Amino acid sequence: MTATTAPSGTAGLIGLSDAHGVANYAPLPVVLSHGEGAWVTDVEGRRYLDALAGYSALNFGHRHPALVAAARRQLDRLTLTARAFHNDRLPAFQRDLAELTGTEAVLPMNTGAEAVESAIKVARAWGYRVRGVRPGAARIVVAGGNFHGRTTTVVSFSDDPVARDDFGPFTPGFDRVPFGDAAALAAALTDDTVAVLVEPVQGEAGVIVPPPGWLAEVRRITADRGVLLICDEIQSGLGRAGATLCSELSGVRADLYTLGKALGGGILPVSAVAGRRDVLGVLRPGEHGSTFGGNPLAAAVGSAVCELLATGAFQAAARDLGGYLGERLRALPGLTAVRGVGLWFGVDLDPGIGTGREVCVELARRGVLAKETHGATVRLSPPLVVTREEIDVLADTFAAVLRDLSRG
Repeated sequence: MTATTAPSGTAGLIGLSDAHGVANYAPLPVVLSHGEGAWVTDVEGRRYLDALAGYSALNFGHRHPALVAAARRQLDRLTLTARAFHNDRLPAFQRDLAELTGTEAVLPMNTGAEAVESAIKVARAWGYRVRGVRPGAARIVVAGGNFHGRTTTVVSFSDDPVARDDFGPFTPGFDRVPFGDAAALAAALTDDTVAVLVEPVQGEAGVIVPPPGWLAEVRRITADRGVLLICDEIQSGLGRAGATLCSELSGVRADLYTLGKALGGGILPVSAVAGRRDVLGVLRPGEHGSTFGGNPLAAAVGSAVCELLATGAFQAAARDLGGYLGERLRALPGLTAVRGVGLWFGVDLDPGIGTGREVCVELARRGVLAKETHGATVRLSPPLVVTREEIDVLADTFAAVLRDLSRG
């Protein structure tokens, strides 16, 4: 073998990634090496305020002491058994998550997409075994603009060409209606409909908030028709929207919830389907599983996340700081729309200023990390440990970028 010198600095590491990686992402030109709280540091020692928080996976910031401590304790004991055996951490995690969310049963998985796939399988099995739907005929109603993951089944009901094109043939059994249109949803239900799967607020679409009363009306319609309501709270849940579950803000209780991202505390992938025992109970041994789902390390971290959220402090911080950030954003010239709930915002840019990508590159150059979506929208979701002063840093930097770009 020929000895080589490892590249140093941002450019060298980006080049190494380009040489051996797969270009399924287009990251900003920043190479991060350390993180603490709401801040990260790159390989050259520059610090950045993290205004994305891993799309809500880092709700508690980077390396939250309680979560890191829980992981370290478990690393010294047991990390994986597979579900062929019981482990002593999983029952506590399932209890803690059920109590936190007010549900009856918890099916542990790893990633958000796995949780959604699991909920789809459970809903179909429930439709056949409980509701009496004809074999192979089960249908699920979804919303336009949805994002529930990137597996082949999930992209089958996406209307985003970037997620969908060239990945067919697609899985049948889904009916798509406009997001926020309860009448269209009601009209789409048939005797073969087993579930409605929706995000209470659409994250990837640009933090799209539905009309007031929409989710409550969806709950009424599904209950009247004997159809399951599945709320995808992978991004919106666990404090981000200012409540443990975003659907709580609409006074809604779903039959099933998909949870992920923040459930792993920014340490490892943890997800779950939580909900009614009689629905999740349709699964029989051997019909569904995961080698890593419910592993002791994930369960220990998940329980620590539930303990942090049980106080309500993070939910309150999201409401308070989100209200303040919203005020600051709505005062900025150059934004054509500001949408948000809790500490979670999508802002649309005046096309004359630049694209979302251009704005995010300039924000990063000035020490704030955010991410664009759908061209002209920038998403902002700082960790819930961010301070009011750090919100000012974010807003002031954003204002300076908009001002300077508008001048050409």
